[in-house]
Amino acid sequence: MADRFTRWLAPVLAGAVATAGLAGSHSSGHPANRPEAVRNVIFINGDGMAAAHREAARLFYAGLDGQLVMDSLPVSGQLTTSPHDPRSAVTDSAAGASAWATGVRTYNGAISVDVDGTPLPTLGTQAKAAGKATGLVTTAQVTDASPAAFFSTSVDRAAQDDIARQFLQVSKPDVILGGGEDWWLPAGRPGAYPDQPAQDPTEGSRGTQGDLIAQARADGYQYVSTAAQLAAARNGKLLGLFANEELFQQRPEGQGDVYDPPVSLATMTSKALSTLAPARRGFFLFVEEEAVDEFAHNNNGRRTLQAMGELEKTVAIARDFAASHRGTLVVVTGDHETGGLAVEDPAVTTDESGVGVSAEDGPFPVKDSTLSFAIDWTTGQHTGQDVPVTAYGPQATRFTGKHPNTYVHDVLAPMLTTR
Repeated sequence: MADRFTRWLAPVLAGAVATAGLAGSHSSGHPANRPEAVRNVIFINGDGMAAAHREAARLFYAGLDGQLVMDSLPVSGQLTTSPHDPRSAVTDSAAGASAWATGVRTYNGAISVDVDGTPLPTLGTQAKAAGKATGLVTTAQVTDASPAAFFSTSVDRAAQDDIARQFLQVSKPDVILGGGEDWWLPAGRPGAYPDQPAQDPTEGSRGTQGDLIAQARADGYQYVSTAAQLAAARNGKLLGLFANEELFQQRPEGQGDVYDPPVSLATMTSKALSTLAPARRGFFLFVEEEAVDEFAHNNNGRRTLQAMGELEKTVAIARDFAASHRGTLVVVTGDHETGGLAVEDPAVTTDESGVGVSAEDGPFPVKDSTLSFAIDWTTGQHTGQDVPVTAYGPQATRFTGKHPNTYVHDVLAPMLTTR
């Protein structure tokens, strides 16, 4: 299985990895009293991605002496991930992204509200108020926890139809691309994607806020639902929903797991960048690869690596955009770690501490070598590990060192909220 997977997937990153060395050619810092102004911010979330996910992807795609584009960005640091939740010291995506978007730690399940449920100002909404264009791209539902935290507020991340309403009526991002058509349409009124599809009969339209796609059109958004329509879309406000829910089926390996998005994360990101680039005051773009998290939840190493590969291609696109558009800051990190992933030697069989305490996956080949590695999963849930953060562009050096996840807001807020 691993050999077939390698022949199929390994070539997709040849160009991206080969150009990784260019990342350091852009100045990442300036004299302290005259920092270069930041015009654009591209913030990329590998949901569930921590250091071991990056190392597994590096071995698989770049080899022992290679380097991923995301790791070649010239500035690196660490972020802690803990929430402010009375029941858990380990965050979920909602609390993690809310810390980025608001600078305030909150409880798991909260979307940019404090521990008392009071709505907080969000970076996406503030950037728009400051005159910047804004956008979000994800392989999850566009109303899922991480993008929602930058453009909405809610005491419960599950209220995705109300989050969609807030996108249109409150935060008004210029570009919205991803999955989750179900939340934009009333129950029983499917759109481009049918209710109860064969691959997952639980999916189907379920909104309670009316026909939000029709409202988006009335508000001036172009609505697209296929790759061809996305490619043909003209510049301007853009809403693209390419699946009922996520753009993949998150299951254990061999049990209906599918990662074959109708539009790739890289394609959506390229379209978002070309659409936002002309903005007179610059832009803020949030980009997310959700499948890293979902397949790690299912201890599916094959699909986790595949999702990491798609994320890597997307980082290369963002880095190349920044290299040719002065004043663009690119930040790559993860909201938390998922799976307790460890990279192991597959020849070692005596390291387990008990029956059922971990699951090994693989072996997977190390590129351009005779070696291989295994992925050892210690949980199907999140862990409290720190996550790496890498950055490129003006003021990237501020991400050097170890910081709480709220530090993302401390760095980005002055760039995004000042006219």
